[in-house]
Amino acid sequence: MAIKIYIDQGHNPQNPNAGAEGNGLREQDIVFRIGVELYELLSANGNFDARLSRPNASSQIGSSNSESLRLRVNEANAWGADYFISLHTNASSNSSATGVEAFAFSRPSRAFDLGVDILSSLSAATGLRNRGMQARTNLYVLRRTAMPAVLVELGFITNPSDAALMNGSPELFAEGIYRGILEYTGF
Repeated sequence: MAIKIYIDQGHNPQNPNAGAEGNGLREQDIVFRIGVELYELLSANGNFDARLSRPNASSQIGSSNSESLRLRVNEANAWGADYFISLHTNASSNSSATGVEAFAFSRPSRAFDLGVDILSSLSAATGLRNRGMQARTNLYVLRRTAMPAVLVELGFITNPSDAALMNGSPELFAEGIYRGILEYTGF
């Protein structure tokens, strides 16, 4: 039986629930492209069945921030996903902030362990600093999913180098996440 992975490309193409902006780029556009690349990698491997929250760039989920989050989680829960991976870009008022980090609802947990493997592989694939895995109980997509869920901050959109790398090489980020999933699942 294939492992079902729900890929949540965080945010919407426009408000409500649009993402961060920096260096002339928008979070929702970057994570959309990385999500599609990850979907293709997982779909090409017979051990996985993948689904995207936003199958096309114009997919708008919900008419409010809370509804957008609820609909993503409800779709993953109804589908019976085995894992939920939410993709985001980080932002900071300090433009030198850099690196990848991720969150799970609790530690220890399967989600936390998956996140550790994803971050290790993501850092190796992109060369970005691994800022570590943390437990966060206040993030809706982590506390309302019925399956292990990881929220991945792919890099800082407010850092010119991170932003250029995410925008110019989305396949590196998808490959890093994919390798982390393979490491965790043993495939």
